[in-house]
Amino acid sequence: MSLLNVGARALLANQVALQTAGHNIANVSTPGYSRQSVVMQTVPGQFTGSGYIGQGVDVQTILRNQSELLTRQAAAAGSTQSADAVRAERMRQLQEVFSGGTTGLGAAINDMMNSFSDVVSSPTDITARTVALTRLDETAARMRSASERIDEIQYTVTEALGSSITAINGLASQIASVNEQIARAKGNGQSPNDLLDQRDQLIRDLNQYVQTTQIAADDGTVGLFVAGSQPLVLGSTATALSLGDAEAFPGSGQLKLFFTRPGAAPIEMDENALGGGSVSGLLRFHNTDLAEGRNLLGRMAQAIGTLMNGRQVRGLTLDGAPGQALFSTLPDIQGATSGTAVGAINFTNPAKYDPTRFAASDYEVRFTSPPGGQVIRLTDGKTTNFADVTALAAQQIDGLTFEFSSPGAVNERVLFQPFKAAAGSMQALVLSPRDLAAANPFNAAMGTSNGGTLQLQSMRISGGTWTLPPSPTPPATTGAGIVLNFVAGPPNGYTVTGSPTAPDGVTGAYVAGTTVVPYVSGQAIRIDGLEITLRGSPKAGDTVTLGNALDAQYGDFYQRNAGNASAMMDLRDVPMFDNSTLSDGFANAIAQVGTRTQSANFAAELSTTLASNLERDRTAVSGVNLDEEAAKLIQFQQAYQASAKMLQIAQNIFDNLIQTVGR
Repeated sequence: MSLLNVGARALLANQVALQTAGHNIANVSTPGYSRQSVVMQTVPGQFTGSGYIGQGVDVQTILRNQSELLTRQAAAAGSTQSADAVRAERMRQLQEVFSGGTTGLGAAINDMMNSFSDVVSSPTDITARTVALTRLDETAARMRSASERIDEIQYTVTEALGSSITAINGLASQIASVNEQIARAKGNGQSPNDLLDQRDQLIRDLNQYVQTTQIAADDGTVGLFVAGSQPLVLGSTATALSLGDAEAFPGSGQLKLFFTRPGAAPIEMDENALGGGSVSGLLRFHNTDLAEGRNLLGRMAQAIGTLMNGRQVRGLTLDGAPGQALFSTLPDIQGATSGTAVGAINFTNPAKYDPTRFAASDYEVRFTSPPGGQVIRLTDGKTTNFADVTALAAQQIDGLTFEFSSPGAVNERVLFQPFKAAAGSMQALVLSPRDLAAANPFNAAMGTSNGGTLQLQSMRISGGTWTLPPSPTPPATTGAGIVLNFVAGPPNGYTVTGSPTAPDGVTGAYVAGTTVVPYVSGQAIRIDGLEITLRGSPKAGDTVTLGNALDAQYGDFYQRNAGNASAMMDLRDVPMFDNSTLSDGFANAIAQVGTRTQSANFAAELSTTLASNLERDRTAVSGVNLDEEAAKLIQFQQAYQASAKMLQIAQNIFDNLIQTVGR
């Protein structure tokens, strides 16, 4: 009988081994499957006077081949890879908005600025004026088109985030359900291998969306935590996540992930604490990369519109009317806060902002010690302290003025997004070519009896505030104006009549008509916001008169003057956009977005390599090798056949024994 028992046990054990090998082969392509192997143990021998006689073999357990360390490392690396990959993909989409070439925004800006050269050459040419206005409209249209493309990217990112949150909540519920099944199965003392594989795969899938920290419990369940400490899954209970606006800045468009425990208020989670996962990558892109791209575009739109409008309103149209704004620009920008602070960035008063100093950034005002606090530039964290809101309104930060009618409470934060809507709302406002203000509002005339070599090189409005020269008192049609009277040296210079204001750069006591101002050939002369540049050597008694361009003494000369159009064309070489000129501003924006894209691509490539290596290491332990399983099949088949032969022999011996006893 002992021989029969040994054979039967061996037959059953090898049958289990064959079945397990077949199970491995069947699941070779199943995601997350861990290779299983049979652990056999010897049945304790039977004691006799001659010693212990073996009783055969039993199956102790089915072992799941896997490394807990490698499994967790692979999940974490996959989470990081998912975040980097999704951000790199979105950055490539953003880079397309800032493309170069003849169809890009940079080409439209350059064409717009260059179109003024024909107006300068022929101020009365309606065709040249029409082309310039067409270029202006094309620039505004491309600004809006680029802004709309950014809006489309933002929409797809928001939709992807919504889908990811739904997937996270679904996976968390499944993991909680599997946790419950594992806890019940653990009660029989054996490991439910397939359920454990299923849970590990669900956790890996979950980490593709949001990185989790795992803590095992005594009952076999696993607790999952996000953002370091928020329990997403505890035992058989799952908590949902949600997406919403930042609590501190409602309506700002900044998105945050919320932990929504039943019966409690949602908890806003810091995206920097999320670690990896596509949600983290998408939030970073949405709140940082996309915001910077929008700011780069908006800064260009606001700066171009402001500078061009500033020149346009200083000139005269073909009909002698003051110029009107060429582009629509932003009104005052209100700050976003959930507290009591009320503040705005002043874009109404031209003296309150400087387009050449704009930085492509959002700003946060923090009232650390009301009414004092800090202004933080969010792109790089640069901080400017202020003692109170009155002092803050008296200074410019990156060319912007922050004005508060009501300061905030202690630690209250106010978000300002000065350039967010600038590109999307940009419109060309001047439609008639006659309304292009190409002429200067003042004229410079050399005295008819001048004997020197004085020549007028250029003239323009130099400042934001200017005063036109006085006009002749009717019925007179000539005379008046601001007159420069050159006198013999030393010092070689001129006196000024017609204006009580001293020319720029004059220090000390000044008396109009008496004080001699030094003259330097080629050096600009500025009086009352008017600027002229003279070349040559004057003689004593020579004069230059600055007069109102609409005075009868100049007739219709203003129609043939293009000084203001020339000043508009000169804006292309004004240093701005991080010390780049207007004509190079878009190239600078391309470089900034390109640098971010290159960095994102590099991070994605690196994290993909790390994730692949760790997954390969995990698979080396847990994966199914078909060649190895085929060899095991042969081994277990032979053992099974030998066990069957043992039973056959035992049966023959038993039959012979019965026959012998029967005789």
